[in-house]
Amino acid sequence: MRRALDTLYNAAAYLAALFLIGTLIMVLLGIFGRLLDFQVRGTDAYAGYFMAGSGFLALAHTLTRGEHIRVTLILEHAGADGKRWLERWSLAVAMVLTVAFAWFSLRLAWQSHAFHDISTGNDATPLWIPQLSMAVGNVVLAVAFIDQFVGELTGTRVVVKPDTEPAHIE
Repeated sequence: MRRALDTLYNAAAYLAALFLIGTLIMVLLGIFGRLLDFQVRGTDAYAGYFMAGSGFLALAHTLTRGEHIRVTLILEHAGADGKRWLERWSLAVAMVLTVAFAWFSLRLAWQSHAFHDISTGNDATPLWIPQLSMAVGNVVLAVAFIDQFVGELTGTRVVVKPDTEPAHIE
């Protein structure tokens, strides 16, 4: 089961990377189109769709690698029992919220398909297509939070500690 979940998270991350490449291609098409006097309709909209899809699809992989931003000020001073309780509470809340987000994003994509909703731009893309990447990303994130919560309850959760070295920005 662990390998299947890790494969799911990695597959979503690879798909997010492909979506970033799609964003780059759309931006370059727009730039070169202006320079060489040709137009590809919808490049701005598709760049946005790819960027949003990339963000949503990468969320679960980022969570499982311990790279989400966490404010640990309270956790550092809570003690062992307090820290365990706060971790469980925050994972439970996050799990409920992501399941709700996944449900509503799936519902939004389904309704857009059922109502034949299209974008208002000149590309006239059926909106359920870009909304599907958001829905899939939210579903995978919900699975990741359920995985983290169950792991926390059973004591099998592996917490990846990100580098504690602050970024040197000069």
